[in-house]
Amino acid sequence: MPHPEFFNTAPAITLYDPLAELLGAAENGLIEYHYLDAVKLAGHSCPTVAGAWLMTVKALQALYPDETPERGNVIVEFAEDAVAGVTGVIANVVSLITGATTDTGFKGLGGRYDRRHLMAFGVDVPGEIAFARRDTGAGIVAAFNARSIPMPEAAMPLLQAILAGRASPEQARTFGLLWQARVRDILAAADDPAVIMLSEPAVSRAT
Repeated sequence: MPHPEFFNTAPAITLYDPLAELLGAAENGLIEYHYLDAVKLAGHSCPTVAGAWLMTVKALQALYPDETPERGNVIVEFAEDAVAGVTGVIANVVSLITGATTDTGFKGLGGRYDRRHLMAFGVDVPGEIAFARRDTGAGIVAAFNARSIPMPEAAMPLLQAILAGRASPEQARTFGLLWQARVRDILAAADDPAVIMLSEPAVSRAT
C-alpha cells in the first residue's frame, strides 16, 4: 500500500504473544507492529491514531524496560467512556497492540490466553489510559497532548473548503499533505514529555 514515507520511521514495537506461539502463527511468538498496522486498522492516519500508537508503545516500553512486552498480559483502563469523543478509535489501536478487549476477544484455551475483560472504560485514572501488567501489577498512566503540536494554519480553511465542496483537487491534495505533516511531527516527538506524558503509579486491576 503506497503511504507517506514517515510511516516507516515511526516507533515500532515487538511483542511476545504466547497464543501466537502455541498456534504456530509467529516464530517464537514474536510479532512486530508498525504504525502502518494502526493506519490499516483505523482506515486513516490522524493525530488521534498517532497519539494512541505512541501512548501504547511508550507505556509498554516503560512496563517492560528490560524484556519483550507480552501481548495479552496487560490490563488497560480508560478514563473516558467507550463512546466518548475519539476514545473508541484509541481503544481499537490499543487493543491491536496489547490484545486487550472488553468481552469480544478470544475466550482462551483451557483457562489460558483469555483476552476478554482486560479493557475497561470510565475508570478513575489520573490520565487518559492506565496500563498494568497482570503478572507483576506494575502500572503506568499515559496521556497525549495533541495541542503541543498544532495544525498548520492553512489546513483548516482548506478543510472547510473541501467539506463545502469548493476545493480544487490541488487544494485537497495540499490539505492531505498538511494533515500528514502534523502526524509526522507528532510521531517524531515520541520522546517529548510535552507530547506523550507517562506517570506512575497507575491505578491497577492487575491480579
